[in-house]
Amino acid sequence: MNKRVIAMALTAAFLSAPLAATAGEAELMQRIEKMAAELEQLKAELRASVKKTDAVEQRQQAMAAAPAPAATPAAAAPAPQIAASAPATIVTGYGEINYNRPTKDASGAQADVRRAVIGITHRFDEKTKLVSEFEWEHGVVSADDKGESEVEQLYVEREFSNGLRGKAGLFLIPSGLLNTNHEPTAYYGVERNFVETAIIPSTWREVGVGLSGDTAAGLTWDTGITTGFDLGKWDATSEDGRESPLGAIHQEGQQAKSRDLSVHAALNWRGVPGLLVGGSVFTGKAGHKAAGFAGQDARITVYDLHTRYTPGHWDLSALYARGQINNTEALNATLVGSPTPVPSSFAGWYLQAAYQLLKSGDYVLSPFARYEQFNTAKTYAGLPQGLDVATGTDEKVATVGANLKVGEGVVLKADYQKFREDKTRDRLNLGVGFSY
Repeated sequence: MNKRVIAMALTAAFLSAPLAATAGEAELMQRIEKMAAELEQLKAELRASVKKTDAVEQRQQAMAAAPAPAATPAAAAPAPQIAASAPATIVTGYGEINYNRPTKDASGAQADVRRAVIGITHRFDEKTKLVSEFEWEHGVVSADDKGESEVEQLYVEREFSNGLRGKAGLFLIPSGLLNTNHEPTAYYGVERNFVETAIIPSTWREVGVGLSGDTAAGLTWDTGITTGFDLGKWDATSEDGRESPLGAIHQEGQQAKSRDLSVHAALNWRGVPGLLVGGSVFTGKAGHKAAGFAGQDARITVYDLHTRYTPGHWDLSALYARGQINNTEALNATLVGSPTPVPSSFAGWYLQAAYQLLKSGDYVLSPFARYEQFNTAKTYAGLPQGLDVATGTDEKVATVGANLKVGEGVVLKADYQKFREDKTRDRLNLGVGFSY
């Protein structure tokens, strides 16, 4: 019985540990060491509890075997009650406050409470849990402000045998390196990179069901059927589609149109210590059979290839992502004269290198450099004659800066970004982030 209690406690501790699959090897080792220390403490406490229980039981057995006094029989002492393992509810969170100062126009400098997120994970038992995250952006949420309040995740996950897991609800799509691991302590730079915000719309989530698993060879797979995009939301008079084509038409679980569903799949391999190699694909129609809509047959597909390698003090990563919207000719024919028709393709890539330069106590300083190139309107399909809309340019951005981690949960950031095409966007960024 005592061994079962210890085994259940160890299992619960491992299952509830927030271990990011794509974290660097050094960070993984720190978290594993912390988990090991916590487990040793837990085992010590359990051993002490077991010894105390055994002592009480021995006293009870001795009392039961001894003859009772003739005059006043002793009442039997109640058996000690060992509390069953209560369902674990864990509160997590992350947030960031950023400062951006354009170098060409200092009047555009601004500070922003970019986001604050509270997560609640409740484990019903050792195999079933609820994962939820609630986010607030830009400090104030009201009808007259720019802030947003949203449910970022809300799903139930069940673990089966052989490393198999199933989930249902609103969850993050396993695309790229950032979307499922987007806490400010998990990436370099004050702002999230452009490729994984403009091409892959971080943080991208859908409502549906998913199945995932892993193998002893280091291969992790993830697949599912979910809601997709709504091309009927495209506003050809707005610049939103130029900033992020998919960000302009994602549904985020808000009364999401579901006539057309989408499928996704992702593979990641970690067979070599410190190395991650993977890719993902997401595809589905986006017309939803809406009456009178010219884009009934439009299909959206987005895929990526990525890698990350953390040898020694280095942290190296690269990613390529591409999105396509097929069968847009009929829809764009209705948008003649509008500044933002629907692109047929958009793509981007980046290379990034960081180095752990200094570690003193619980301070870790890591300079980094990133070069990225992206285009949110790379091609248009079948534009009618006279529709004078130029394709987008390949914007090239160089970012240099540093992250200073304070302990495990706080990071101070500073970087400078230089834009090749739109030089008015050159800027200095400062930020503070946390995750717990």
